Order: sequence, then structure tokens, then C-alpha cells
Amino acid sequence: MREPVLTACALLALLAVNVGLGAALPFPHVWIVELVVAGAMVATILLVSMEVRHEPPLVKLFAGIGFFWVGILFAMTLVDYLSRG
Repeated sequence: MREPVLTACALLALLAVNVGLGAALPFPHVWIVELVVAGAMVATILLVSMEVRHEPPLVKLFAGIGFFWVGILFAMTLVDYLSRG
């Protein structure tokens, strides 16, 4: 029970950092730091919540490809919404 609680706390802490950076905007290119924090959140979910670290390499490969594909789909949706005027 300790690992899920620590994982949830880590994800909440990273979310707080992301929201704090987004609200304060301490420097012009803060979005780079926010992307790094979001990547850390994705890595935490992949490695801990999905327990990919205990799987064979082929499962790790497909889990990474799946998250990459979801990222592409989100990017395509964002481009679609932002390009409509």
C-alpha cells in the first residue's frame, strides 16, 4: 500500500509544480519546464502505476509506443483546434 500512496503524492506534487509555474509565469520560456514536468509525470505513470519496469522488453516497447501514439493524437487535436479561426 505504500507504493501507490507515494506515487499519488509524487504525481500531485508534480501537478502542483506545473500549476504553480503556469499561474506565476516566472520567465518567458516556462513552457519548456512544464513539458519536462509533464514528461516526468508520464514516466511515473508508465514505470510505477502500469508496472512496466517488471515486464519483458517487448511489453516495455509497446507501452512506450502506445504513450507516444497518444501524444501524437493529442498534438493533432491541439493543432486542429488552434488552426481553426
